[in-house]
Amino acid sequence: MDRYILAIDQGTTSTRALIMNTKGEVLGQFQKLHQQYYPHKAWVEHDPEEIWHNTMLCCDNAILNADVKVAAISCIGITNQRETTILWNKHTGKPIYPAIVWQDRRTSDFCEQLKKVGLESVITEKSGLLLDPYFSASKIAWILDNVTGARKLAEANQLAFGTIDSFLLWRLTSGKVHATDITNASRTSLFNIITRAWDEELCRLFNIPMQILPEVCASNALFGETNLQFFGCSIPITGIIGDQQAAALGEGCFSAGAIKTTYGTGCFMLMNIGETVKLSKNRLLTTVLYQINDKVNYALEGSIFIAGAGVQWLRDQLGLIQNAKETELMAAALQDNGGVYFVPALSGLGAPYWQSEATGTIYGMTLDTKKDHLVRAMLEAIGFQTRDLVEAMCKDADLHLQNIKVDGGMVENHWLMQWLADILGLEVKKCEFVEITAYGAGLLAALGVGIFSDLRELQIFSQTNAIFAPSMSNEMREKLYAKWLIMAKNTSDLAKIVIK
Repeated sequence: MDRYILAIDQGTTSTRALIMNTKGEVLGQFQKLHQQYYPHKAWVEHDPEEIWHNTMLCCDNAILNADVKVAAISCIGITNQRETTILWNKHTGKPIYPAIVWQDRRTSDFCEQLKKVGLESVITEKSGLLLDPYFSASKIAWILDNVTGARKLAEANQLAFGTIDSFLLWRLTSGKVHATDITNASRTSLFNIITRAWDEELCRLFNIPMQILPEVCASNALFGETNLQFFGCSIPITGIIGDQQAAALGEGCFSAGAIKTTYGTGCFMLMNIGETVKLSKNRLLTTVLYQINDKVNYALEGSIFIAGAGVQWLRDQLGLIQNAKETELMAAALQDNGGVYFVPALSGLGAPYWQSEATGTIYGMTLDTKKDHLVRAMLEAIGFQTRDLVEAMCKDADLHLQNIKVDGGMVENHWLMQWLADILGLEVKKCEFVEITAYGAGLLAALGVGIFSDLRELQIFSQTNAIFAPSMSNEMREKLYAKWLIMAKNTSDLAKIVIK
């Protein structure tokens, strides 16, 4: 009997499921958007029940579209939006509050208070992360302190915390398994990446009872089996990994120095740094890249909060475009940016600035400025911020890059890919399979169930289908980037004034 793999990719704006065979061929898939909620300024929430419903809908339709028998599905892999936080009742399985999304900034003041008393260094040394609302710990603390009865339930061991992967795992196993993998645990600010365990001191700093935390497993562990009611038979769940780490697996980043950049809702750059923890000196993160059996590899990571989300904002909030494809034509129609720069701090500024209070700022508008200039400025900002990450990462790793691998939905915008090559001065290698995140989760699950024996066998699935070479003069490249740095610093400095 042929063997198949079901991969679930639960992302920030949508859920996707796909069926692949052991040759790495995708036979069927299905995607479903979910609602974004913005109840207050800088708050972002999701409905966990909607996400659960969409996950099952996507799985059922992917299986139907692939025309395979459920009994032939050997394993399930799950990848997920990281840091997004859910607390649910252990007895009912019901969330006690909406999911607080990684983009949410409601805990900015709380994080600033911890910084002022000198706690960021302790958190960074243990977790590899900076002190920022981005990560799960402050979100957990907010729910415990602001939802009536939540802290009492937590202290009585009645609540479970999880990122989206844990919540889906709990539901798929009908409450039998409360676990996560090491990559997702490493994004909470509560996990010690050196001891590879939940850290009592970190939990105490955020006032979080340790009994609500899930068991931490290797990325390719046997996490459990699905309840019979969902698919008509039990399917082992043998892979769980955070979305950016899944993309790195799909891109074949298995050796130290390998680097990938994913352009989705945000932009995330990861570099494999091998089996030894190395903390950044340039405001990047150190995180777990994966754990396969007993072997752990770490990564340096730079995060840009607004990439595809910025294009969505242009469409849904400003009405400047009808669909994302228009941005490519609008940007290409202009000879240059018309002097317009956009620092898209619509959800704070990520690496290497880390200003949670920063807000989006547009510079250089005149009476000649058209909507096309604003659209182009948004796309250019993605390239400028990518270069910010490359500069910081090369300093930390003490190397000079020749190229970067890129994936995610935005790589279909070829104007943006050429702009990346030009502003970076590097070759940009576009991944053959756009939805590499789900693909990586599927490969991981297949590794976990024994379809593949080791990472070397997965290398053949990493393919490039287009290469963009830089065509801009070095003089122009540096002139444009120097101006960007001034604008980004201005925005960051304004945020510091607001904080004071």
